[in-house]
Amino acid sequence: MKPKAPRDRQDDSLSAVAVSPEAVARRSDGRSGPAPASTVRRRVGVGVGLCLAIAVLFALLAPGQEYLTAPGRMNVGHEQLACTSCHQPAPGSVRQQIQAGTRFLIGLREAPVDFGLREVENSDCYACHERPFDRHPVFFFNEPRFADARKAIAPQQCSSCHREHSGRRVTVQPGYCQHCHGGLEMKNDPLDVPHATLVRESLWLSCLGCHDFHGNHVMKSPTRFADAISSLRVGRYFQGDASPYPRELKMPARQERGDH
Repeated sequence: MKPKAPRDRQDDSLSAVAVSPEAVARRSDGRSGPAPASTVRRRVGVGVGLCLAIAVLFALLAPGQEYLTAPGRMNVGHEQLACTSCHQPAPGSVRQQIQAGTRFLIGLREAPVDFGLREVENSDCYACHERPFDRHPVFFFNEPRFADARKAIAPQQCSSCHREHSGRRVTVQPGYCQHCHGGLEMKNDPLDVPHATLVRESLWLSCLGCHDFHGNHVMKSPTRFADAISSLRVGRYFQGDASPYPRELKMPARQERGDH
C-alpha cells in the first residue's frame, strides 16, 4: 500500500478531531460525556435568578418607588416628603469615600465616613422647622447644666424625640419634662394647683396639657388644672392622632427644604 503523504495524514487527523464525540460532549469538569441533568437545572436556575434579581433592582430604583426601600413609614406630617428632603449626598467623591472608609477600617483614621448619603443631622430638620421663638431649641441642651438630660434622652438631637420612619409624630414617651424641671419653683404661680405640687407628686404627664413644647401653637395656658388637655389625648397626638392644640400656628413648617 502506498503510504499517505504527510499532507493527507494531517487532514485525516484534523477530521478526526472535528467529529470526535468527546470534543462535542465535553463537560465543564473536563471529563467526557453528556452534562448531567442536575448541572443543566443549576445553570437554568442561575440564569433565572439573575434575571429576577435584575428585575427587582430596576423596580427598587424606579422613580416613585422609594418607599419600597424605606426602613418604615414616614412620620405623621412627612408623608409627602421626598427622600432627598432629608437625605443629602455625603461629601467627597465615591473614590474619596472608599479611601477614607478603608483608612478608618485599618486604623489610620479616627472617625468613620458616610458613604453615598450622609447621616441626617439637626440642620436637615431646621431646613424646614427652624423657628426663632422655639422654647426648646436643640442647641439649648448643649449647656453643661443639661448633662443629665443628655444622658437620659439626648434632647440635643432632633431625632431623639422625632425618630423618622416610625409612623408616629413624636417617638419619645410623654413625661420627659422631669429630666430638666425636677426642681421647678414658681413665684406667683398662675395655676390653681401649684406647679410645686405637680412636681412633688410626679405628675409629669400633665405638663403638655398646658404647654406646647416648641411654642408654635397660638394658645394661652389655662389657669385651672381641670381645663388642661388630658394626658390621654396628648399621648394619642404623639402616636399620630389629630392635634389637641389650637390649629393656628405661629410659623408653619416649610413645604420644601430651605437650606441657608
